[in-house]
Amino acid sequence: MDFFWYLKARNWPVVAGYLLFISMMAIGYFYNVTFVQLGLKDLGERVLALPAATVAGQMALLALITCLVALAFGWWMMRSGWGTRLLVKLQLALGVVLVQTVLTAVAPHISSATGFLIWIVICSLALGVGVPATFSLTTDLIPVRDRGYVAAAITAVAYFAAALFPGGWQIEPFSQAMLLIMVPGVLGLGLIVGLATLGRTFVSDWVNEVAVNHQLAHRFGNGRFLRGSKGRIDRRFLGFVALMFGIFFIDSLGFLRLIDTPILVDGSWQSPDQAPRLIIAITHVMAALVAGVLYTYEDERHLFYWVFGLFALTHISYTFSVWLLPETTVTTLGTPMLYATAVSLYTVVNFALWADFSTPQTVSRNTAVGVALSGWTATFLSTALAIYWHTSGMPLEQHLRLVQALALLFFVGMLLVALWPNGTRMNTDEHGYE
Repeated sequence: MDFFWYLKARNWPVVAGYLLFISMMAIGYFYNVTFVQLGLKDLGERVLALPAATVAGQMALLALITCLVALAFGWWMMRSGWGTRLLVKLQLALGVVLVQTVLTAVAPHISSATGFLIWIVICSLALGVGVPATFSLTTDLIPVRDRGYVAAAITAVAYFAAALFPGGWQIEPFSQAMLLIMVPGVLGLGLIVGLATLGRTFVSDWVNEVAVNHQLAHRFGNGRFLRGSKGRIDRRFLGFVALMFGIFFIDSLGFLRLIDTPILVDGSWQSPDQAPRLIIAITHVMAALVAGVLYTYEDERHLFYWVFGLFALTHISYTFSVWLLPETTVTTLGTPMLYATAVSLYTVVNFALWADFSTPQTVSRNTAVGVALSGWTATFLSTALAIYWHTSGMPLEQHLRLVQALALLFFVGMLLVALWPNGTRMNTDEHGYE
């Protein structure tokens, strides 16, 4: 890892950049997978007593607005040159975090469907700006060689905290926990941005020093998968967008139904005993670390094979559990651990992949396309579909079989593409390392 080289050399500005990026992205992802995905569902259905179909529509609206804003703002950052200006990106990130902190504090006090809709729209605007602003920090703060390891650290921290979350999956405990993290985060980031903006401080010197890192093209700036594309959006890039869309869609489509099925979660993710949740948390961490190593040294497509295969195996296992023991709480942790492994694998890829297809000039647009179009859109469209299927009376066993079929379809499709005579193979020695 280059991190240890910088640490040994006492290059504290770069080391601080690692820590800032990991903390920002881990907290942001923890916020999205808990407060946004689970908390809003609880707010709409339990607190406001809205029909599930209405909540599904609101979640779909959240995905649509976030995606459109991210694409537009990412393109604007690229055209205006903001994608290569570190201080501007930090200022944007501070604005996004400040808005989200206020929204987090307000959310439990919403008392009407209109208020919920307004909250959704404002949140979508902030998230849409945040996607290109924060992900494009990669080319300033994280060397190309270490992006897999950094993605692993982000994933491990976020999912470890999510799996061990002590409160119920309700908006009130989510809000309280997030505010304990976000308020100090806003103050800390605000201090950094404020001192850097004023200039003539050691913080300003630090920001100015790491702001030129992206000019070191082979070390920080140009991603390992460019292969002469100069960061353009080509068929290869869009192919990975489609794969990541499929992964996020399959994950949320299955998980949203699993958490609504007590016999499948009471013995694992929502167990009153901390031991099962600790085992799942450790599984997330170990899988993330393995994924970081594999992403760094192997063809990244290998991780996609594992992810789709594990998702298919997971839902086959859950289907058999429902079929054989329909009234029995599943207390064995083999299937949840498989699920946690698959989730950690693809999350590592999502955090590292898009910057590795980019230059400093195109990273804001490419990360917007990759994260917003595949991640946000797929997650909340599948969330809406899962809620609709559940409320329309689709049996659990049929729901899980459909998710399983989708995972197998992607898995087989990737195998066919790999065996195609004219298929291109991305080898480790083509990844552009020095």
